[in-house]
Amino acid sequence: MSERLLKLGIPAGSLQEATAQLFRRAGYRISFSSRSYYPSIDDLEIECLLIRAQEMARYVEQGILDAGITGHDWVLESNARVVEICELVFSKVSRRPVRWVLCVPEDSPIRTVQDLQGKRIATEAVGLTHAFLEKHQVQAQVEFSWGATEVKPPKLADAIVEVTETGSSLRANNLRIVAEVLQSTTRFIANPSAYQDDWKRAKLDNIALMLQSCLNAEGKVGLMMNVPQDRLNQILQILPALQNPTVSALSDPAWVDVHTIVDETFVRTIIPQLKAAGARGIVEYSINKIID
Repeated sequence: MSERLLKLGIPAGSLQEATAQLFRRAGYRISFSSRSYYPSIDDLEIECLLIRAQEMARYVEQGILDAGITGHDWVLESNARVVEICELVFSKVSRRPVRWVLCVPEDSPIRTVQDLQGKRIATEAVGLTHAFLEKHQVQAQVEFSWGATEVKPPKLADAIVEVTETGSSLRANNLRIVAEVLQSTTRFIANPSAYQDDWKRAKLDNIALMLQSCLNAEGKVGLMMNVPQDRLNQILQILPALQNPTVSALSDPAWVDVHTIVDETFVRTIIPQLKAAGARGIVEYSINKIID
């Protein structure tokens, strides 16, 4: 084992496989064993530990872990002093932020946050809920929910604060959103002391760079084509380039080679336009990483 070691927390549960897939795309091979909380990784300078996202920031703050991946919501909930190295916009279902929302049954008379005065609210995010109510100058009884929060109203609670990505679970339980408490995305966080260590900081910054480069490439593809010199301006007007298309000379001075990166959703529309405008030898290729 390397003399230098970075202790890295991998979120257990819903984000576990999404995190492992992102690391694999970035060039790190992470594998899990059903009997171990220590995933293997093909980097002798990294030791991984599976930790619930809800607890990650606390263990990173305490220095038990040098760094970890968790939601910004859980950093706020635990009130942990950590360094947020970067934002990683991915989740178990989508690439959108998750939302913590205040919900009540569809037939509830509660219509506004102020209507919760003196009511009972169940949630896993007690700290976030207290802060939200304080902001709105509302006093209510907030109790920790150990799970199945959606089924607690109206018998066990008047309202809940719950996390959602698509809202499907809320609709299935006949719940109505009264207000949004917080939007949250995944963050790569570090212990402040660990991040002051030159070696660990460089290691963490390199990991962050590679993870972000994979997310930057999502939904992007490369296009290359041969273009007649006299049609170049027309072609460039069609292309929605990431920055500026690369134009290279060919052995035939009447033609140039054009490379660019576009959103994958545009390809089906612009390739026929490019061909009609005179482009030939059009090739689409996948993009694994984009580093700004």
